[in-house]
Amino acid sequence: MTTPVVSIAYHSGFGHTAVLAEAVRAGAAAAGATVHLIKVDTITEEEWELLDASDAIVFGSPTYMGTASGAFHTFAESTSKRFFSKAWQNKLAAGFTNSASKSGDKLHTLQFFTVLAAQLGMHWVNLGLQPGWNATTASENDLNRLGFFLGAAAQSNADQGAEGVHKADVETAAHLGRRVAETARAFAAGRSAAA
Repeated sequence: MTTPVVSIAYHSGFGHTAVLAEAVRAGAAAAGATVHLIKVDTITEEEWELLDASDAIVFGSPTYMGTASGAFHTFAESTSKRFFSKAWQNKLAAGFTNSASKSGDKLHTLQFFTVLAAQLGMHWVNLGLQPGWNATTASENDLNRLGFFLGAAAQSNADQGAEGVHKADVETAAHLGRRVAETARAFAAGRSAAA
């Protein structure tokens, strides 16, 4: 059985998104993947090479002013070498984000990630969960409590540090990591069978 390599390319301004990145890492590792956490604001040439060698790349950023952070946008623009060389063509991609508001225009950040992935020729892996916390019998502790489909979305109070990231959002991010690793394994098996 092939061991997929999953890299998480993320920026965290105040620690909340780093908590989610760690949850994605834990979920992917639990599903048998080799996982690399890469902070895009301090990325090295060796880490670019790790991304190039990955089967899947999960993008993560806080949502600031309705989009990914400036540091993540700088990273995204730096992927242009990979665009021209098609280095990430047919890799898997997924994403996660956090904001203080329950909506906070997080959808725009996830859409930004999907367009970036599409431009790089990558295949998007969605969250694969039904929405939680949308009925009287539901709870804020449900997975996907905020009802996003493109990726994992979290809400953290503006007056709390990283310890304030909601446990359900952490578990949702871990689910995304598992899903990406499982999908990467299935893709690798399909490529081997088709060869």
